[in-house]
Amino acid sequence: MINRLEMKGISRSFEDGGVQRMILCDLELQVRAGEFVAVMGPSGSGKSTFLSIAGALLAPTGGSIAVDGKPIVGLDQTGLADLRLRKLGFIFQGSNLIPYLKVAEQLELVAKLAGVKGREADERTEDLLGRLGMQHRREAYPEKLSGGERQRVAIARALMNDPAVILADEPTASLDGLRGLAVVEMIAREVRTQGKSAVMVTHDERVLPACDRVLWLENGRLVAR
Repeated sequence: MINRLEMKGISRSFEDGGVQRMILCDLELQVRAGEFVAVMGPSGSGKSTFLSIAGALLAPTGGSIAVDGKPIVGLDQTGLADLRLRKLGFIFQGSNLIPYLKVAEQLELVAKLAGVKGREADERTEDLLGRLGMQHRREAYPEKLSGGERQRVAIARALMNDPAVILADEPTASLDGLRGLAVVEMIAREVRTQGKSAVMVTHDERVLPACDRVLWLENGRLVAR
């Protein structure tokens, strides 16, 4: 089974009052195709830093990262932007939908940015909305959707360009228990049926049964308990 995401020897430090503070230290992570990994840890443990580095939004101080077998450390800004668009799908704590775009238009915009147009984009949009039970809401604006519906659209948008890796940052934070679990189960189903990898940072222990592995970020490293 191939690894869609590999992080080896990752470190990240920054200067705080003239002192170098280490946030991540020799962090290791491999996520196989079809695997859904949850990462937990207290506030200030470095979870946001970890996810930003995994998503090519922040460069590590040291170590190497590969997405779908392609090393990403050292890519220029154009290369990183292309990688984020084509290989990574992001799901945030808030759905971050564009308020003046209808549901279908949210997905079509992502396709347009990647140069996918016409029938291919239309078919991909309809397929994703159908799989996530949102086809009947394709003409609705975000303000007309429930919290769970907005997160389902966010999942569809993250999947629009068929990414290798999905990165989710507290996707259930604004949802109640049942809706939160439903959203995470949808992510898990897409990961397993489509052969993707996913990493979710969360504090919500109620959704952990939907994940294949749970890791804790402690002293700058990911550990299993």
